Amino acid sequence: MKYSLNNTAKILLIGAGGTGGYIAPHLYRIAYASGRHIRIIIADGDVVEDKNLIRQNFAACDIGCNKAQVIAERYSSVFGMETEYIPEYIEDAERLKNLLVPKNPYCGQLKEDVILIGAVDNNRSRQLYHEVFCKSDDLIYIDSGNGEYTGQVVCGIRRNGKTSAKPVGGVYRDILADEEKFPTELSCAERSVLSPQSIAANIFASTAVVSLLYQLLILGRIDVRHLTFSSRNLNMKPILKKRG
Repeated sequence: MKYSLNNTAKILLIGAGGTGGYIAPHLYRIAYASGRHIRIIIADGDVVEDKNLIRQNFAACDIGCNKAQVIAERYSSVFGMETEYIPEYIEDAERLKNLLVPKNPYCGQLKEDVILIGAVDNNRSRQLYHEVFCKSDDLIYIDSGNGEYTGQVVCGIRRNGKTSAKPVGGVYRDILADEEKFPTELSCAERSVLSPQSIAANIFASTAVVSLLYQLLILGRIDVRHLTFSSRNLNMKPILKKRG
Protein backbone atom coordinates (compact mmCIF):
# COMPACT_ATOMS: atom_id res chain seq x y z
CA MET A 1 0.00 0.00 0.00
CA LYS A 2 1.46 3.37 -1.06
CA TYR A 3 1.40 6.72 0.75
CA SER A 4 2.30 10.18 -0.46
CA LEU A 5 5.64 11.52 0.73
CA ASN A 6 4.34 15.07 0.31
CA ASN A 7 1.69 14.91 3.02
CA THR A 8 2.24 16.23 6.50
CA ALA A 9 1.72 13.83 9.38
CA LYS A 10 0.63 13.70 12.99
CA ILE A 11 1.79 10.81 15.17
CA LEU A 12 0.27 10.05 18.55
CA LEU A 13 2.42 7.64 20.57
CA ILE A 14 0.51 6.34 23.58
CA GLY A 15 2.83 4.74 26.11
CA ALA A 16 6.35 5.95 26.92
CA GLY A 17 7.47 3.02 29.05
CA GLY A 18 8.98 -0.36 28.16
CA THR A 19 8.37 -0.22 24.39
CA GLY A 20 7.33 3.38 23.75
CA GLY A 21 10.45 4.74 25.39
CA TYR A 22 12.58 2.92 22.81
CA ILE A 23 10.32 3.80 19.88
CA ALA A 24 10.47 7.53 20.56
CA PRO A 25 14.16 8.34 19.84
CA HIS A 26 13.99 6.69 16.43
CA LEU A 27 10.57 8.17 15.75
CA TYR A 28 11.96 11.69 16.11
CA ARG A 29 15.00 10.74 14.03
CA ILE A 30 12.87 9.37 11.19
CA ALA A 31 10.58 12.40 11.29
CA TYR A 32 13.60 14.70 11.09
CA ALA A 33 15.14 12.71 8.24
CA SER A 34 11.90 12.74 6.24
CA GLY A 35 12.15 16.50 5.69
CA ARG A 36 8.37 16.73 6.14
CA HIS A 37 6.36 18.57 8.77
CA ILE A 38 5.57 15.83 11.27
CA ARG A 39 4.01 16.44 14.67
CA ILE A 40 4.82 13.93 17.39
CA ILE A 41 2.66 13.79 20.52
CA ILE A 42 3.55 11.41 23.35
CA ALA A 43 0.99 10.47 25.99
CA ASP A 44 1.50 8.60 29.26
CA GLY A 45 0.18 9.20 32.76
CA ASP A 46 2.88 7.24 34.56
CA VAL A 47 5.95 8.56 36.36
CA VAL A 48 9.48 7.15 36.31
CA GLU A 49 10.33 4.88 39.25
CA ASP A 50 13.61 3.35 40.34
CA LYS A 51 12.48 -0.10 39.13
CA ASN A 52 12.00 1.28 35.59
CA LEU A 53 15.72 1.92 35.16
CA ILE A 54 16.37 -1.80 34.66
CA ARG A 55 14.15 -2.22 31.60
CA GLN A 56 13.02 1.17 30.33
CA ASN A 57 14.79 4.04 28.55
CA PHE A 58 15.29 6.29 31.56
CA ALA A 59 18.10 7.48 33.84
CA ALA A 60 18.26 8.09 37.58
CA CYS A 61 17.75 11.83 37.07
CA ASP A 62 14.30 11.08 35.57
CA ILE A 63 12.88 9.43 38.71
CA GLY A 64 9.69 11.12 39.84
CA CYS A 65 9.07 12.82 36.48
CA ASN A 66 6.30 12.03 34.02
CA LYS A 67 7.44 9.53 31.38
CA ALA A 68 5.87 11.29 28.41
CA GLN A 69 7.40 14.62 29.40
CA VAL A 70 10.88 13.16 29.89
CA ILE A 71 10.92 11.35 26.55
CA ALA A 72 9.31 14.18 24.54
CA GLU A 73 11.55 16.91 25.94
CA ARG A 74 14.73 14.87 25.63
CA TYR A 75 14.41 13.78 22.03
CA SER A 76 12.47 16.65 20.47
CA SER A 77 15.23 19.00 21.62
CA VAL A 78 17.90 16.81 20.03
CA PHE A 79 16.28 17.19 16.62
CA GLY A 80 15.01 20.73 17.04
CA MET A 81 11.36 19.71 16.87
CA GLU A 82 8.37 21.00 18.79
CA THR A 83 7.84 19.32 22.16
CA GLU A 84 4.32 17.96 22.55
CA TYR A 85 3.23 15.58 25.28
CA ILE A 86 0.20 14.67 27.37
CA PRO A 87 1.11 13.66 30.95
CA GLU A 88 -2.06 11.64 31.34
CA TYR A 89 -3.56 8.29 30.38
CA ILE A 90 -5.90 8.46 27.39
CA GLU A 91 -8.95 6.49 28.52
CA ASP A 92 -11.81 8.34 26.84
CA ALA A 93 -12.99 7.63 23.28
CA GLU A 94 -14.06 11.20 22.53
CA ARG A 95 -10.76 12.61 23.70
CA LEU A 96 -8.79 10.13 21.63
CA LYS A 97 -10.95 10.83 18.59
CA ASN A 98 -10.29 14.57 18.92
CA LEU A 99 -6.53 13.99 19.19
CA LEU A 100 -6.62 12.04 15.93
CA VAL A 101 -8.53 14.60 13.85
CA PRO A 102 -6.37 15.58 10.82
CA LYS A 103 -5.97 19.08 9.46
CA ASN A 104 -8.54 20.13 6.91
CA PRO A 105 -6.94 19.51 3.48
CA TYR A 106 -9.41 21.92 1.83
CA CYS A 107 -8.01 25.01 3.55
CA GLY A 108 -4.94 25.43 1.36
CA GLN A 109 -2.99 22.84 3.37
CA LEU A 110 -1.45 19.52 2.46
CA LYS A 111 -3.31 16.47 3.65
CA GLU A 112 -2.24 15.32 7.10
CA ASP A 113 -1.77 11.58 7.59
CA VAL A 114 -2.57 10.46 11.13
CA ILE A 115 -0.76 7.57 12.83
CA LEU A 116 -1.70 6.12 16.21
CA ILE A 117 0.96 4.01 17.92
CA GLY A 118 -0.20 1.88 20.82
CA ALA A 119 2.68 0.93 23.13
CA VAL A 120 0.60 -0.07 26.14
CA ASP A 121 0.49 -3.19 28.27
CA ASN A 122 -3.26 -3.61 28.80
CA ASN A 123 -6.07 -4.79 26.55
CA ARG A 124 -8.68 -2.38 27.91
CA SER A 125 -6.75 0.43 26.24
CA ARG A 126 -6.51 -1.61 23.02
CA GLN A 127 -10.30 -2.02 23.08
CA LEU A 128 -10.61 1.76 23.19
CA TYR A 129 -8.19 2.22 20.29
CA HIS A 130 -10.08 -0.44 18.32
CA GLU A 131 -13.36 1.37 18.87
CA VAL A 132 -11.98 4.69 17.67
CA PHE A 133 -10.16 3.05 14.74
CA CYS A 134 -13.37 1.44 13.46
CA LYS A 135 -15.13 4.83 13.46
CA SER A 136 -12.29 6.73 11.75
CA ASP A 137 -12.29 7.72 8.09
CA ASP A 138 -8.51 7.56 7.66
CA LEU A 139 -6.13 6.21 10.28
CA ILE A 140 -3.01 4.09 10.57
CA TYR A 141 -2.96 2.24 13.89
CA ILE A 142 0.22 0.39 14.82
CA ASP A 143 0.03 -1.67 18.00
CA SER A 144 2.81 -3.53 19.78
CA GLY A 145 2.35 -6.06 22.53
CA ASN A 146 4.69 -8.49 24.24
CA GLY A 147 5.23 -10.72 27.20
CA GLU A 148 8.56 -11.67 28.69
CA TYR A 149 10.08 -12.98 25.46
CA THR A 150 7.48 -13.00 22.68
CA GLY A 151 5.05 -10.58 21.13
CA GLN A 152 3.47 -9.15 18.00
CA VAL A 153 3.10 -5.92 16.06
CA VAL A 154 0.01 -5.25 13.96
CA CYS A 155 -0.65 -2.34 11.60
CA GLY A 156 -4.33 -1.60 11.00
CA ILE A 157 -5.28 0.75 8.16
CA ARG A 158 -8.48 2.70 7.50
CA ARG A 159 -8.93 4.54 4.22
CA ASN A 160 -12.03 6.42 3.13
CA GLY A 161 -14.07 4.91 5.92
CA LYS A 162 -13.11 1.31 5.10
CA THR A 163 -10.69 -1.08 6.79
CA SER A 164 -8.03 -2.27 4.34
CA ALA A 165 -5.89 -3.95 7.02
CA LYS A 166 -7.26 -5.29 10.30
CA PRO A 167 -6.06 -3.73 13.56
CA VAL A 168 -4.75 -5.84 16.42
CA GLY A 169 -8.25 -6.35 17.83
CA GLY A 170 -9.40 -7.74 14.50
CA VAL A 171 -6.46 -10.12 14.27
CA TYR A 172 -6.48 -11.27 17.90
CA ARG A 173 -10.18 -11.29 18.72
CA ASP A 174 -9.65 -12.34 22.34
CA ILE A 175 -8.35 -8.83 23.03
CA LEU A 176 -11.86 -7.44 22.54
CA ALA A 177 -13.32 -9.91 25.04
CA ASP A 178 -10.69 -9.32 27.72
CA GLU A 179 -12.02 -7.83 30.96
CA GLU A 180 -8.87 -5.93 31.93
CA LYS A 181 -9.06 -2.49 33.51
CA PHE A 182 -7.65 0.85 32.44
CA PRO A 183 -4.34 1.78 34.13
CA THR A 184 -6.07 4.32 36.39
CA GLU A 185 -8.49 1.63 37.61
CA LEU A 186 -5.77 -0.76 38.79
CA SER A 187 -4.93 -1.09 42.45
CA CYS A 188 -1.33 -1.23 43.66
CA ALA A 189 -1.70 -4.98 44.18
CA GLU A 190 -3.00 -5.45 40.63
CA ARG A 191 -0.14 -3.39 39.21
CA SER A 192 2.39 -5.55 41.01
CA VAL A 193 1.27 -8.75 39.23
CA LEU A 194 1.28 -7.46 35.66
CA SER A 195 2.76 -9.81 33.07
CA PRO A 196 6.58 -9.71 33.18
CA GLN A 197 8.50 -8.25 30.25
CA SER A 198 12.17 -8.20 29.37
CA ILE A 199 14.25 -5.38 27.95
CA ALA A 200 15.09 -7.58 24.95
CA ALA A 201 11.40 -8.13 24.12
CA ASN A 202 10.69 -4.41 24.45
CA ILE A 203 13.55 -3.59 22.10
CA PHE A 204 12.38 -6.21 19.60
CA ALA A 205 8.89 -4.71 19.65
CA SER A 206 10.20 -1.17 19.23
CA THR A 207 12.46 -2.24 16.34
CA ALA A 208 9.47 -3.72 14.51
CA VAL A 209 7.37 -0.59 15.04
CA VAL A 210 10.22 1.70 13.92
CA SER A 211 10.70 -0.41 10.78
CA LEU A 212 7.03 0.03 9.86
CA LEU A 213 7.29 3.77 10.48
CA TYR A 214 10.39 3.97 8.28
CA GLN A 215 8.49 2.27 5.46
CA LEU A 216 5.58 4.68 5.83
CA LEU A 217 7.44 7.96 6.31
CA ILE A 218 10.60 7.44 4.24
CA LEU A 219 9.70 4.84 1.61
CA GLY A 220 6.04 5.79 1.23
CA ARG A 221 4.73 2.25 1.26
CA ILE A 222 4.07 -0.56 3.68
CA ASP A 223 4.13 -4.24 2.78
CA VAL A 224 4.16 -6.17 6.08
CA ARG A 225 1.28 -5.33 8.40
CA HIS A 226 1.52 -8.12 10.96
CA LEU A 227 4.50 -9.87 12.49
CA THR A 228 5.40 -11.94 15.53
CA PHE A 229 8.74 -12.09 17.29
CA SER A 230 10.74 -13.94 19.91
CA SER A 231 13.65 -12.28 21.65
CA ARG A 232 14.66 -15.67 23.06
CA ASN A 233 14.98 -17.19 19.57
CA LEU A 234 16.19 -13.94 17.96
CA ASN A 235 13.43 -14.22 15.39
CA MET A 236 10.92 -11.96 13.64
CA LYS A 237 8.30 -13.56 11.41
CA PRO A 238 5.99 -11.63 9.06
CA ILE A 239 2.45 -12.98 8.87
CA LEU A 240 1.50 -12.59 5.24
CA LYS A 241 -2.10 -12.24 4.14
CA LYS A 242 -3.44 -15.37 2.49
CA ARG A 243 -4.68 -15.01 -1.07
CA GLY A 244 -7.85 -16.47 -2.41
